[in-house]
Amino acid sequence: MVLVMKEYDTIIIGAGIAGLTAAMYAARKRMRFEIVSTDFGGQFMVSGEVLNYPGLVKASGIEFRSIMQKQMEFNKVNVLIETVREVRRRGADFKVMTDKSEYDTKSVIIATGSLPRKLNVPGEERLDKKGVTYCSICDGPLFAGMDVAVVGSGNAALEAVDFLKDIASKIYLVIRGDRLKGHEYLQERLKENPKVEILFNAQTTEILGDGLVSGHKYKQNGEEKKLDVGGVIIEIGRIPNTEPFKGLVELDEDGHIKIDCQCHTSVPGIFAAGDCASGHEYQYVISAGQGCMALIKAAKYLANLKS
Repeated sequence: MVLVMKEYDTIIIGAGIAGLTAAMYAARKRMRFEIVSTDFGGQFMVSGEVLNYPGLVKASGIEFRSIMQKQMEFNKVNVLIETVREVRRRGADFKVMTDKSEYDTKSVIIATGSLPRKLNVPGEERLDKKGVTYCSICDGPLFAGMDVAVVGSGNAALEAVDFLKDIASKIYLVIRGDRLKGHEYLQERLKENPKVEILFNAQTTEILGDGLVSGHKYKQNGEEKKLDVGGVIIEIGRIPNTEPFKGLVELDEDGHIKIDCQCHTSVPGIFAAGDCASGHEYQYVISAGQGCMALIKAAKYLANLKS
């Protein structure tokens, strides 16, 4: 049964750190709002250790989720577990339609996050968070003194190598094609580093390990080869969760919602924050800041509607 709800000041879509931050600010501003999401925590659910969030020395993703849960309870924020199917414009207002309800609202904050693009090879899923990671900055320190493989050829992969150069013992950059695609200065930096070995035309075929990653198999020029590594960092891009918003707001070439520096989208009254937005920098602290910004700008948008 579909429920038609009262009109809200804002509906926040997504309960990762961007959406939860927006919800906390909305609660403290005593706004009429709801936060709807397919889950609570977003990226928290798949993160390893969190070591780079201000004020938090060290926590697992699960511990970080627990901290955020307590903060939401303190601010009386209740996440509605629903899947957003569509958002429609209704004049200057909006209707948010989920698998359970419909919400009439004057503004919308989209904070649906993104997912790492996966290799889809044997061993990848089984060894996720056991030596397989999709974020060098998040999990790189776990590979101190180890040999690692970084898979990818663009800026994200090159930045991963650059970040790991003072952490890992040896870094193999596994590239599917025959050239690097990242910034020239990053290419020059890694080519000059004796720790880095670049493997061109190398197609990952399997990630090995019994409990923890112990190896990386790849095919190069028709020959099967193997690297003995303790970690595999996969940096082949991310997929933003923006499918329900296609045709509603402007997206960039990678499917992220285009925003300006104040989190405005191409549609007045719709704001976006975090990994689904066009910043292309996937960090908790950035998402939290954008969640805050999006809510504050939404509140100012609403105030202007009343004036």
